[in-house]
Amino acid sequence: MAKKNPQTALMHSEYSAPAGFDAFPVAIHHASTVLFKNVAAMRARDWQEKSSYTYGLHGTPTSFTLEARLAEIEGGQHCLLAPSGLAAITMIDLALLKSGDDVLLPDNVYNPNRDLNNWLAKDFGITARYYDPLVGAGIADLIQPNTRLIWTEAPGSVSMEVPDLPAICAAAHAKGALVAIDNTWSAGLALRAFDLGIDIVMQALTKYQSGGSDVLMGAVITRDAALNQRLQTAHMRLGFGVGMDDAYLVLRSLPTMKLRFEAHDAAARKVAAWLQQQPQINKVLHPAFADCPGHETWKRDFTGAGGLFSVLFDARYSEEQTDRFVDSLKLFKIGYSWGGANSLCVPYRIQSMRKNWQDQGVLVRFNIGLEDPQDLIADIEQAFAAM
Repeated sequence: MAKKNPQTALMHSEYSAPAGFDAFPVAIHHASTVLFKNVAAMRARDWQEKSSYTYGLHGTPTSFTLEARLAEIEGGQHCLLAPSGLAAITMIDLALLKSGDDVLLPDNVYNPNRDLNNWLAKDFGITARYYDPLVGAGIADLIQPNTRLIWTEAPGSVSMEVPDLPAICAAAHAKGALVAIDNTWSAGLALRAFDLGIDIVMQALTKYQSGGSDVLMGAVITRDAALNQRLQTAHMRLGFGVGMDDAYLVLRSLPTMKLRFEAHDAAARKVAAWLQQQPQINKVLHPAFADCPGHETWKRDFTGAGGLFSVLFDARYSEEQTDRFVDSLKLFKIGYSWGGANSLCVPYRIQSMRKNWQDQGVLVRFNIGLEDPQDLIADIEQAFAAM
């Protein structure tokens, strides 16, 4: 080839790295444009096929590897990545719902999911109805001929009720509806959702899969190829993609996820058990504890609990006092999300969030991080004194 001018030489090189390099980290393959060897190869490729590459938005070896590993963790066959957990929820809704359809959601659903479906009901002609998260097989009475999708959350990420997933799935499938689950609380480690009848698993990879409080990402996982194709079409039309640097960060964290999840779980149970004994606390809402709604279902279906639980303060404490408690914490920081190394604490106005909430007292949610649990207990103790 003729000698290239300097500017062209900066962009086009005859060098190609030798084959055969291997290492534990997954390589980061950045791309918007994907190159083809010839026109025939370009025309032969299908953006829906994960055996080839067409455009960076549809994946590179980095994102394909992450999708495959996430599907395997959940016991699924297909996985699609999204820019956030909420984006993953949106993808599911827009893939499966159209004007005139009906969707059922648990009353303890993740609040952005509630807002999304209320918006779809207001402006896009679906109906969004809410059910008691402990309804179980009774959901059959709520399913209409136009009910296409039933959302579940196990447990509810604020009030912690654990639903009877096999009963809900059996009722839904008998009437032709699909069931999706927000399985973020268990990270896919402590609940085998597909084995209980779930059709679609959604994960917020922002939590335990990332583990560093520094990545926003979601995933949608299925076993059924036809269902995955519907989701993949919505994924493409919405233009959902993730950055490969972020995909790499999640891949880097996956080998330690089970160890971290178990450490969060053990520490959270210690802190929750201590809180149960404190006169300031009326109730501890932790699915592994007997007085949490749905505890027997949790014992049947789950193998672990992670680091997230809530408490109800005694009704004698005002919101001003519980806010002072949260503000007085030193090790616990105020912020949403969970699954990272640092402990978090957030108060909720649960009565305004839930239609039929009966319990009294301010609800406060704890994410127990990887600090020593005795230090976290001491921090709570000094905040009680400040309250």
